[in-house]
Amino acid sequence: MREHIQEVLKTLELDYDIKVLYACESGSRAWGFPSKDSDYDVRFIYIHQKNWYLSIDHERDVIEVPSRDPISIPIDPLLDVSGWELTKALKLFRKSNPPLLEWLRSSIIYYHSFSTIEKMRVLDEHIFSPASCLYHYLNMAKGNFRDYLQGQDVKIKKYFYVLRPILAAKWIEKYNTIPPIEFSSLVESILPAGSLRKEIDTLLKRKIAGEELKLEPRIDVINQYLHKEIEHLELYVKGINIDIPDPTEQLNQLFRETLYEVWGE
Repeated sequence: MREHIQEVLKTLELDYDIKVLYACESGSRAWGFPSKDSDYDVRFIYIHQKNWYLSIDHERDVIEVPSRDPISIPIDPLLDVSGWELTKALKLFRKSNPPLLEWLRSSIIYYHSFSTIEKMRVLDEHIFSPASCLYHYLNMAKGNFRDYLQGQDVKIKKYFYVLRPILAAKWIEKYNTIPPIEFSSLVESILPAGSLRKEIDTLLKRKIAGEELKLEPRIDVINQYLHKEIEHLELYVKGINIDIPDPTEQLNQLFRETLYEVWGE
């Protein structure tokens, strides 16, 4: 699959006259709990030719294959490929966008070229906004908790889509740094041994083993933990007030340097 993903990325470069700077896995495979039928959620950052940026009307700044954008080769049905144009990525980076920060920390990298990503990684701790990231993870957890885990019988695998953002938020509360992308790292650092940890470890083993984990009776010890932490984090995040220096000029310079590095003078 890795070779196919790299072929898709090279084809996108030709089809759309772009250069891919970075591509990684961003979904359950990067989080460390894929199922046998999990998609490959490939996310990439790309840059256009110079003239694209010298137009009064910029075109679409996202490429999504196969959902919205065509590609000239067949693509594996398990592939979900989505990319952000560099200036879009840098604007989101300036806002401490958690999905983008996770991309930069993915342990599964499919493609990496030029120096842009290393420069972003140097800057990411300086642009990191604890409040912004906490709000993102908290809202994600609240929405998934409300939508998936309120009945007597629930889709057990949905617990991971509430647990992971809650644990990421708890990491920020505890360390005031960007949380790791791997679920196991979050669990080991945030949750002590006990009945809650045991239930989560069991669920994780079942999911990785390929069990379907369809509707089953909800796990009260996990539900109670999630409910308590959502209430706690809602109060905690309101008290965060950290000023982040405006990195706009640094990011402007990073964009210009990338434009010259990729396409020349």
